[in-house]
Amino acid sequence: MTQAAPFPTTNAMLTPDTMMVVAMARLLRNGERVFHGVASPLPMIAILLAQRLHAPDLMYINITGGVNPQPESLPETTVDPRLLHNSHVILRLADIFDMSARGDLDTAFLGGVQIDVQGRINMSVIGPYERPKVRLPGGAGSAAILPTAKRTLLWRTKHDPRTFVEKLSFVTASGNVDRVVTPLCVFVKRDGRLHLESIHPYSSAAEVQQQTGFAVETADVPLTPAPTEAELAALHAVDPNRVRLIEFR
Repeated sequence: MTQAAPFPTTNAMLTPDTMMVVAMARLLRNGERVFHGVASPLPMIAILLAQRLHAPDLMYINITGGVNPQPESLPETTVDPRLLHNSHVILRLADIFDMSARGDLDTAFLGGVQIDVQGRINMSVIGPYERPKVRLPGGAGSAAILPTAKRTLLWRTKHDPRTFVEKLSFVTASGNVDRVVTPLCVFVKRDGRLHLESIHPYSSAAEVQQQTGFAVETADVPLTPAPTEAELAALHAVDPNRVRLIEFR
């Protein structure tokens, strides 16, 4: 019998979609309760990837109310009823907010159209609130989750000076931010502001600073470890159709 070749780790696999979802999965811990909301394909895949790799006892809670679902295929929208399939239990949205308010939600994934140097997010307006240039979709519960979940992981598939800003047009939510994962790097929040924790292998310190609207210290920042063969194989098993790419369209 011919032995199957190992899943290749090549430069072709070092793409933002792969790097981001693997970096997000690595941040999750075994045994914790993890939640994602609407429009969250990358967190959905990262949670399932972490369960398969290093966090089998992680409790996955999604916006549909499914707890530890086993979807037969991954949907492109995270409000799809497929994310209820084989759930241990189904929660109401109010139950999830109550869980966070009680301090029983360990980690939540949230996004932001703008993210500032303090890790605060704007999902409301660009420009003056009374006469905005752009009216955004709103916080969708982020103002309740961000300060009450034990930690929040932010992600954004764009990394440019209009996204990562010194000052927000409007503060939709602030709170317990732990990390921010972008196509170029990972930020960690320390001493009330974001610091570079690692730079993805295909990027550079110069690119990160050029594409960030606030000053970052780039000296001696390590590279984000490239995905291993085991991580790539598990990612292919979880997301064979690369649903994660929908966030980059």
